[in-house]
Amino acid sequence: MRKRRIFSVLRIIGLTVFLIVAIFPLIWIFLTSIKPSIEVYTFPVKYFPSKPTLEAYRYLFSFAKFNMYFKNSFLVATTSAAFSTLFSLMAGYILTREKFKLRTFLILLLFFVQMLPTYLIMIPQFTMFSKLKLTNTLTSIVIIYTSFGSAFGTIMARAFLKNLPRTIEEAALIDGCNRFQVLFKVIVPLLLPGVGSIFSFCFVNSWNEVFTAVLFLHTDRKMTVPVALYSFVSKAGIQWNVMAAGIVVALLPTILVFSLAQKYIVEGLTQGSLKA
Repeated sequence: MRKRRIFSVLRIIGLTVFLIVAIFPLIWIFLTSIKPSIEVYTFPVKYFPSKPTLEAYRYLFSFAKFNMYFKNSFLVATTSAAFSTLFSLMAGYILTREKFKLRTFLILLLFFVQMLPTYLIMIPQFTMFSKLKLTNTLTSIVIIYTSFGSAFGTIMARAFLKNLPRTIEEAALIDGCNRFQVLFKVIVPLLLPGVGSIFSFCFVNSWNEVFTAVLFLHTDRKMTVPVALYSFVSKAGIQWNVMAAGIVVALLPTILVFSLAQKYIVEGLTQGSLKA
């Protein structure tokens, strides 16, 4: 009994230390975003601002046009996540329910795509999209994010679909439904936790991705939030309070998505981890 209490105390202490280490950078970023510009560069470091101000946020949305970057990111992340979820469900359904010669090869190919470093295929991608005249467009990065998100989402969708009894589909087919009706009217409502998990992960990955966006987007009107934050780093220096304010704003959608979809994500990952 005593050993169990000691173990519980040590576990609480360990989790508390981990929580402090994990949250401290976020708190530091927020405190930096509300500091006056002078206090950002003072030494010794002032951890708390003497007079909190929102000047960094005002600059962000008035002069830096961050609202435009925010809209671009939201459009790209939402569109690519929606398409990725749709394609993942269809591909996962085919790879789970149908038997054909190349099925094993396609499944291994999906895993290979996940292991492939992004920077290895950037030049071929840029060359291909340049010939199609799709560089410096949001369409190009939506296509790229959708392709990578679909590969990851299909692997997740297969795990969810394996746990779904086929008798439900067979009953729907007997009632006269075709495959598309079975998928979207029968299976998808039963797999809402899985759908929420796939959409959330694809949304967050698209929202946070920076390397592809920096390579493909050149003009100010096409920039997404990660590209805009990257552009704050210049030869003249870094506006740390503005950068921190941008990071705080950029974190809000991901926090909101995971807060709303937390229940579905936990249920989906638990469901996908079970064996059929």
